[in-house]
Amino acid sequence: MENWITEFMDNFGYVGIFLLIALENIFPPIPSEVILTFGGFMTTTTNMTIVGVVIASTLGSVAGAVVLYGIGLLIDVKRIEKFVGRWGHIFRLTVTDVHKANSWFDKYGAWTVFFCRLVPLIRSLISIPAGMSHMSFWLFLLYTASGTLIWNVILVNVGAAVGSSWENIVGYMDIYSNIVYAIFVLLFILFVGLILRRNRGKGK
Repeated sequence: MENWITEFMDNFGYVGIFLLIALENIFPPIPSEVILTFGGFMTTTTNMTIVGVVIASTLGSVAGAVVLYGIGLLIDVKRIEKFVGRWGHIFRLTVTDVHKANSWFDKYGAWTVFFCRLVPLIRSLISIPAGMSHMSFWLFLLYTASGTLIWNVILVNVGAAVGSSWENIVGYMDIYSNIVYAIFVLLFILFVGLILRRNRGKGK
């Protein structure tokens, strides 16, 4: 996949970066780390500039995030309540849990969107619950663009700084991603454990 991505960027420049980053947001398996670091490297061998790559990648990221936000709007809370009401007992979830999660996102959603833009994979998927909670669209755009800009500036500049060694950075980002995923898995396990413990307590 890396060869295809770099070849596409070579052929289409800024437009290629915009399209690839937009797709990366909708289909997270496409690695933004490759796109951004190689884009930074391209600024050392072509007429492309760091500012241009950052702008193209940020616009692409926001465009992809808006698509997922729209999908989130279609998956409203009432549908989730019906699903949990029917199948929630399998996962030990109740409609109350749905309400609490939605209330939590209403309270902390803006900062969640911002910080999750700095986390691989989650940076794309966070747009869906933002849409589901009907978070203010303009606030969503502001925090999405801000978090994305930081992520893009860092990786593009690193790619430009290391030049032809940009692929080494992708390796380090894989390590960073694995650590983050492990942390999220642990947090999820703790969350499920707390729910199970609480439900058992109610059953006594």
